[in-house]
Amino acid sequence: MEYLIVIFRTIFFYFLVLFLYRIMGKREVGQLGIVDLIVSILISQLVAISIEDFNDTILNSLIPIIVLVILQVLLAHISLKFPKTRDFFDGKPSIIIKDGKINFKEMCNQKYNLNDLLLQLRQNEIRSLEEVEFAILETSGNLSVFKNYGKKTNYPFAIILDGVIQDDVLKEIKKSKNDIYKILEYKNIKLEDVFYAFYKNDKTFIITRDDLS
Repeated sequence: MEYLIVIFRTIFFYFLVLFLYRIMGKREVGQLGIVDLIVSILISQLVAISIEDFNDTILNSLIPIIVLVILQVLLAHISLKFPKTRDFFDGKPSIIIKDGKINFKEMCNQKYNLNDLLLQLRQNEIRSLEEVEFAILETSGNLSVFKNYGKKTNYPFAIILDGVIQDDVLKEIKKSKNDIYKILEYKNIKLEDVFYAFYKNDKTFIITRDDLS
């Protein structure tokens, strides 16, 4: 009888977790943010405890699992509305290598050591730093590498996301907020109407919310 209870609970929680993860959205494991990862770990622990401790009611495990899912969904919606909240929980991508030069200061800020960097460069088939134009440490911990093919590809810098000017990016491209406001004024576009704007080849490209409709 005990084995039947364990089998029933295993099947029940399998389909429950499958359903809940569909609610939380489709993301690869390597792309999980900090909040998503914490929720995933806690849910797996609660499920494991419930399957092992079959003398306890399923409801006692079901309640905290549902609370975690609701919390994750709420935080996801808040992050969409307020990008600063997303930055607080997940952080921002960091430029680790630019034009073949390592940004050791940013590596220290991200607690990212040289061994990790060299490992991920090898995984991207990079043999020398001179081969790298840009290397960006994503919030997931993955390293995005843009190779140098003998000429500058001019990586597109995101200067506005969801109507919010990215101050750290402006510092990188040596621009000020006044420069951005002048461009918006010239194009007769309000900041809050900008969905995405990026800087590339000394030009600013803007995608408004109207462009998406």
